[in-house]
Amino acid sequence: AAGVRILGTSLDNIDAAEDRKRFEALLRRLDVAQPPGTTVTSVDEAVGAAASLGYPVLVRPSYVLGGRAMEIVYSDAELLSYMEQAVKINPEHPVLIDRYMLGMEAEVDAICDGETVLIPGIMEHIERAGVHSGDSIAVYPPQSMSDDVKRQIVEITEKIARELHVVGLVNIQFVIYQEKVYVIEVNPRSSRTVPFMSKVTDIPMAQLATQAILGRKLSELGYQSGLWPESDYVSVKVPVFSFAKLRRVDTSLGPEMKSTGEVMGRDVHFA
Repeated sequence: AAGVRILGTSLDNIDAAEDRKRFEALLRRLDVAQPPGTTVTSVDEAVGAAASLGYPVLVRPSYVLGGRAMEIVYSDAELLSYMEQAVKINPEHPVLIDRYMLGMEAEVDAICDGETVLIPGIMEHIERAGVHSGDSIAVYPPQSMSDDVKRQIVEITEKIARELHVVGLVNIQFVIYQEKVYVIEVNPRSSRTVPFMSKVTDIPMAQLATQAILGRKLSELGYQSGLWPESDYVSVKVPVFSFAKLRRVDTSLGPEMKSTGEVMGRDVHFA
């Protein structure tokens, strides 16, 4: 509005990834699956939506970082208590309700210049689906993922990055349920796993993304679309918690992020 030139992914495309209705329309257009869900603007709508989706459901405000005020809810009573305490629901502040699918979570950080979509690697989460990615142990390369699931993840990542005209970095979170890949969310920005993936793949991701944002093409820099060859080493990203220092903190893990840092380990075997 002030005439400032924004580098990288356009504001309109960032909104297309964050706005629930636009994001759903985008996934439908690309024929990409997502957990069934809906947007509600009142408590009555929320109860109706949960009943039609079937419990448990994942509830969260739209436009949140770090999974703030995101919860897995198992009954009407829990849902009503969440609505009273966690969010101010109204037409301007809708709440998102999704069916909770108990599958394996995975995520990808990709670099795109609007055409080429470079995927340095796929990370597999160890914890159950529904634990925030920042609180999950992530393993690269994946240890229990079929080649078909990897192919689905690569195809979906390329489709979404191109459709959103991503310039720079994009982070995509997936849940794999019965060998089918569903998209949970797309963040057209850098994420906390970029330093980890840069180290374990030897791809200088922040530097490449910055070059792309400034107008260079990834093909000129020696990279092509698709999944980078997987490393022979196994690497894990493990969250660090400060529960011993913080009082009155619920130590059970869920969709709201609670870690305060992370460490990395690397070896020839997963164990």
